[in-house]
Amino acid sequence: MDSITQALLGATVQASLLGRWQGRKALLYGAALGTLPDLDVVIDYGDAIADMTYHRGFSHSLFVLGSLAVALAWLARRIRPDPNYSSRRLFLTIWLVLMTHVLLDAFTSYGTQLFWPLTAPPVAWSSVFIIDPLYSVPLLLAVLSGMIVGVKDRRPRWAASALMLSSLYLGFTLAGKQMAEQRVEAVMNAQGIQASQLFSTPTPFNSLLWRIIVIEDDHYYESLVSWFDEQPPKLVSIPRGERFATALSESRQHARLQWFTGGVLRYDDVGGQLLVTDLRLGMTGFHPFRFALAERNGEGWELIPFVERLPTEHANLDRLKQIWQRIWQQQPGLPLAEWAADLDRPG
Repeated sequence: MDSITQALLGATVQASLLGRWQGRKALLYGAALGTLPDLDVVIDYGDAIADMTYHRGFSHSLFVLGSLAVALAWLARRIRPDPNYSSRRLFLTIWLVLMTHVLLDAFTSYGTQLFWPLTAPPVAWSSVFIIDPLYSVPLLLAVLSGMIVGVKDRRPRWAASALMLSSLYLGFTLAGKQMAEQRVEAVMNAQGIQASQLFSTPTPFNSLLWRIIVIEDDHYYESLVSWFDEQPPKLVSIPRGERFATALSESRQHARLQWFTGGVLRYDDVGGQLLVTDLRLGMTGFHPFRFALAERNGEGWELIPFVERLPTEHANLDRLKQIWQRIWQQQPGLPLAEWAADLDRPG
């Protein structure tokens, strides 16, 4: 999730548990602690794929953060002891601020390595877009209320209410995800489509319109499903270029990327370079994580030893407007095949 939302969440959690004694400082402490796991972004892991796939690794591990909570609670008691609340309450507060950060990240599509150092695949429940105002606004109002009115010597009901509303909203997003997948699966069964992978995620900045990716051999299908649709979804077939993946059989970066994304990838030969795209993130035809992994060398391909992330274009506001209109109107459908074709063109 975006850093602002994580800071708001941490501030609200800390205010709900320690605000009565810490006052407005609880908001500051919680906001700082709530952004702590994301400081791993300053680490250079070697290349663009390493930076992507090691982010949300050790710093988002349930094991590491549990130990860190113990250490921070002990340190806080040593430096600034406060007899008004127990060490157990302090530990619980720090632990919840850290844990809610990584669990919220797991609701996005990126992938969070909750069980590091175990080699289990990253957790990506993918029911919330990385920026979702409906989740963030209750937390923002709670923090603003605490800053204006104060929290010391008060029962922070506003903080508990905000956390409850945000948690209920997460439940709503999971229901939306299930709704969208069931509708697409019904169409797949009717058309005899045998998928090797099905991935669903909300479209940008909302949880009412869902994007479904169905991978089948050398092509994939994309579909959009809204809560307000009255007709079955349409599956649009798009070339995936999986045949190019054989050229990357010796690429450690490609193997790492496959593990991190669950194989929801697309391959394109563009300008003599073999580009690999993470289809999970962004929107059809606009994906922030694209990498050139090989260059054409005569009849074959030569691996690129140092991989860089391709520059990301600015968001297309006209397309965002069309996506918003699609939430409410199923017809006419969006030109997904046309948007996806942008990935096969030189930048």
